[in-house]
Amino acid sequence: MSNPPDSPTFALPPFDHVKADVILRSSDGVDFRVFRLFLSLASPFFETLFDLPQPSEAANADMEIEDGLPVIPVSEGSKTLDSLLRFCYPCTLAEDPVIEDFREIINVLEAAKKYSLDAIQPAICKSLFTPKILEANSLRCFAIACRALPEWFEEIELITSTELLSLLTYHRKCSEAVQSFKGNLSWIPNELTPGHDGSCQCSPPPYASSPLDLGDWWKGFMDSTFLVLSDSPCTETIKASVEKMIQTVRQRGCNRCRDVAPGRLRELDVILRNKVEEATSKIKLDLNY
Repeated sequence: MSNPPDSPTFALPPFDHVKADVILRSSDGVDFRVFRLFLSLASPFFETLFDLPQPSEAANADMEIEDGLPVIPVSEGSKTLDSLLRFCYPCTLAEDPVIEDFREIINVLEAAKKYSLDAIQPAICKSLFTPKILEANSLRCFAIACRALPEWFEEIELITSTELLSLLTYHRKCSEAVQSFKGNLSWIPNELTPGHDGSCQCSPPPYASSPLDLGDWWKGFMDSTFLVLSDSPCTETIKASVEKMIQTVRQRGCNRCRDVAPGRLRELDVILRNKVEEATSKIKLDLNY
């Protein structure tokens, strides 16, 4: 590992936001100004880390503070950390990165496992299946794919490869059906899309491109929920995401959001569950019986 420079440099947008509330410092001394909310929603590791009582600067001389924000050193280099965080951030802020180096894909994948970022690992693995990567690293890609397989269980031998393929195809179609209504939110009643106004004490939402001026907790919920739904397109996924966001909002300092968010999230839970049920019920599992 290389020693970081004496004066850290700053990461590229969107990891330089003035409203960020924590700094991740890479092993090569690059500071990433990030939002705890996004990382907590993506990773139970970060959720637990940020929930720990934070000692005051006077009580902990070992904790570095930069621009009033705590600095958390990580062992990953800036290139790996940049890609990892782009997978974690909402798509309105950062698109998934295109990684064209096999070793870098592995570095990002290992970092995702280290920080319990299970939801983004499938997206990272997709980088392995680009023609450029496969052509130069076919056996290595196969080895990584084998490691990603679920644990063997006895009943797996009861089905044929054709039946398994049908099941995987069904899962993919359900996922695509659910993701199809993410871009058009007209199915959500206006009263459940809260705006950011003067009575809200939260930082203004850091989204650069959105047709609505929505509260950041609402956007965070939608982005994180649809991310998990891409892997688990079922209603129980929504319930867990709702309760997690309610707890997150209650721990924040905005009285208005603490009062408004729980009720609206639970109403949104019912509507979104019905929408997912409607979309997936139209998908048929074709077993050719």
